[in-house]
Amino acid sequence: MAAPVRIDFVSDVVCPWCAIGLKSLETALKRLEGEVEAELHIQPFELNPDMGPEGEDIAEHLGRKYGAAPAQLAQSQEMIRQRGAALGFEFAMDKRSRIYNTFDAHRLLHWAEQQGRQRELKHALLAAYFTRGENPGSHEVLLAAAESAGLDREAAADILSSGRFAQEVRDVEQFYQRNGIHSVPAIIINERHLISGGQPPEVFEQALRQIVSEK
Repeated sequence: MAAPVRIDFVSDVVCPWCAIGLKSLETALKRLEGEVEAELHIQPFELNPDMGPEGEDIAEHLGRKYGAAPAQLAQSQEMIRQRGAALGFEFAMDKRSRIYNTFDAHRLLHWAEQQGRQRELKHALLAAYFTRGENPGSHEVLLAAAESAGLDREAAADILSSGRFAQEVRDVEQFYQRNGIHSVPAIIINERHLISGGQPPEVFEQALRQIVSEK
């Protein structure tokens, strides 16, 4: 009988290592079918909560925030592209030139969990930004992602045009920050065990096996 496991995946939709981490985790869970029954919750984290709606050039942003030179950035992007490709996720680096505000995306993800379509929406948003270079702060992009994830477009539009779930998202973000989560992805298993970063599938697989055996 498969052991039940709660997994909280704290992440942002403009974080490339979050896309890698999610694909790696899902690969590990496939390998553990029959052993582990995962209840996965996507939790909000904003890399740039003060980002304006127009966004910012990604090279300028990373250079200012992390001191990354253009050569370093190109090397890092190629490594990310290769890691994604190995997991079946396409990073189209030539299409992604800006970084954007993601608060409305997190409001939609909060609602999508109530509808049982949260993971589908997360994948749709990651593909919109990293594969097609679209703005995940744009309501049109968000509505298209919601529809492709099997969610009701009109209901999604009502949420985006209102302030619904804003306080809920902020409360969850603050909860994780108060508990020491300051970088993502942060993968918390059974509300006790933390795995940080876009780890390979083998790391998640080994950790889950160990946690289940201890339980």
